[in-house]
Amino acid sequence: MNAESRFHRPAGTAADGPYALDIHPKNAGWGYSSLRVLELPPGGHHSFPTGDSEWIVLPLSGGCTVAVDSGEEFALTGRESVFSGVTDFAYVPRDAHVGITSESGGRFALTGARCERRLPARYGPASSVPVELRGTGNCSRQVNNFAAAAPAGGDGDHGFECDKLIAVEVLTPGGNWSSYPPHKHDECRPGEESELEEIYYFEIAEVVGEDGTARPGLGYQRVSPSGNGRDTDVLAEVRGGDVVLIPDGWHGPSIAAPGHDMYYLNVMAGPGETREWLICDHPDHGWIRGTWPEQPVDPRLPLYSAPAGDPR
Repeated sequence: MNAESRFHRPAGTAADGPYALDIHPKNAGWGYSSLRVLELPPGGHHSFPTGDSEWIVLPLSGGCTVAVDSGEEFALTGRESVFSGVTDFAYVPRDAHVGITSESGGRFALTGARCERRLPARYGPASSVPVELRGTGNCSRQVNNFAAAAPAGGDGDHGFECDKLIAVEVLTPGGNWSSYPPHKHDECRPGEESELEEIYYFEIAEVVGEDGTARPGLGYQRVSPSGNGRDTDVLAEVRGGDVVLIPDGWHGPSIAAPGHDMYYLNVMAGPGETREWLICDHPDHGWIRGTWPEQPVDPRLPLYSAPAGDPR
C-alpha cells in the first residue's frame, strides 16, 4: 500500500463483512479511533460486541432501535440524510453486546474509540446537539457538536461525556473551504495541543439536473507533514463514502466543489489523560482567522438547526 492509499480509502475499499466501511486501530495503524458504516435493509438487524471500545450509533439516513445487553433500549428517530437535519444518537459502553434493528432500513455510523472507563449507555436527543457556525465568508461552515469535548475551562455546554471519543459533523456549502486554516493535533503539549488521531468520512450532496439525472459531486482534502519525522502527505479527491485517515500532520483545507454541499464526520481519540480538542494553526495560514470579524457568515448557513425539543 503506497502512502496515498494508506491514508485515503475510497468508498468500498475499506468494506468488511456487514460493514460498508470498517476502520479500526489495526487496519489504520494507530491506537484508538474507529469508524464503521452499517447499511441495513428494511427489517434488518445487526449485533456486535463493543470490546475494549466505547461507541456512538449515529444515523446517517433512516432510524433504528439500539438495544444493549444490560437492558437499555433506545429508539432513534434518525433523519432522511446528513443534509436534512440533526439526528439523535445512542452511546454504548465498552464490554457490552449491542443490537441494532431498523424497520425502515438505513445507514448508520458507528463511531468508536478504545477506552478505559465504562460509562453508562445513554440517549442523545437531537435537540441537545449544539449547532455552531464557524468561520465567515468562504471559510463558513456548520459544525454539529454531538459528541464534542467540552471547551477547556468552559461550562461543558458543548460537551457530551465519553472517555476518549470525540466526534462532530461538519457541513460545508458548495464552493467553501473548511478545516481551515490548516491545523494539527499530533503532539501532547499541555494547555496548547492534544494528541489525537482523526478520521474524516465524506458525503457529497448530489444535484439533480432538469432531466432528473443525479449529478454526483466531489471535494478535496489536504494533509501535509508537520515535521519531527511525521510524513503524512495527502492531496485527495474525495467522493461520497470516502475516508481520509489523519494520524498526524497539518490538515486542511477540506474543499467543497461549487454547487455541491459537503458533509464530513470527524472521529478523534488519543492517549491523553484528559479528553480535549486543542489545536495548533499552521503558522503560514493562521492569520486568516483575523479577517473573519470583518466578513459576514455565509447566508446559506445554517443548512438546518437542531429541533426545539425532543418530540417524545
